[in-house]
Amino acid sequence: PFYTALGKMTTVGKEVFINFGCTFLDQGGITLEDGVFIGPGVKIATEGHPEEPEKRHSLLTAPVVIRRNAWIGAGAIILPGVTVGENAIVAAGAIVKKNVADNTIVGGVPARHIRHINTTDK
Repeated sequence: PFYTALGKMTTVGKEVFINFGCTFLDQGGITLEDGVFIGPGVKIATEGHPEEPEKRHSLLTAPVVIRRNAWIGAGAIILPGVTVGENAIVAAGAIVKKNVADNTIVGGVPARHIRHINTTDK
């Protein structure tokens, strides 16, 4: 199963794989570029609420972009306004609240930089 708030605010590129049990709250817009892998149970949220009690019934949205060939590990949560860079890896169970640079691995709660990805030039 796959769950989404709207569905029509999500753009999916070529050769994208979305595993089972994922939830996309997409009112702010979700872009999955070509070659993205999404692990099981991933949650992508583009929606949130103000912290002030009198404003909590309002909805705040910010887009999420997952760049080309990025991998999102099982159970990771991507929060509103985040861009995950090209070729980046988000470790399983990570909670990502800040942008992830190209060619890097992040993990943890909150997600932190672990290392750069070794690349080989062709």
